[in-house]
Amino acid sequence: MNRFTTLSVFPDVNVWLALSTPDHQHFAKAWSWYTALPADASLRFCRFTQLGLLRLLTTASVMGKGTLNQLEAWDAYDRWLNTGHAEFTEEPTRLDAVFRSKSARTQASPKDWADSYLASFAAAAHLTLVTFDKALASKVRGAVLLA
Repeated sequence: MNRFTTLSVFPDVNVWLALSTPDHQHFAKAWSWYTALPADASLRFCRFTQLGLLRLLTTASVMGKGTLNQLEAWDAYDRWLNTGHAEFTEEPTRLDAVFRSKSARTQASPKDWADSYLASFAAAAHLTLVTFDKALASKVRGAVLLA
């Protein structure tokens, strides 16, 4: 994939899972969005979304009879990369500063860490976040909410 595409999209973990699992309840919605992307669109993983997808693909309570073993999960991930439909993006140099600013809250909020990280990654890497999560989408200007 060309690094200078017109649209670089950053699916959150749940969007990656829906795209990777035809039996997922949101597969049709995610796949419809994905197939409507321009040909030069670039989907991006970060370490957090990579690990999240691998973890969920191997979690029986999520995948049921379709639970993958670790080698199969790597194969599912690698298909995205090897077909040219996705790229892995390293953390941007300014991510830490953006992450600290988005997570500088005065109350305990354990569920906010992941959202703040993903929102910060999208902002720092200039990526369009794609999510099913309204709260996460509200943290990022220009996010795509698959509702």
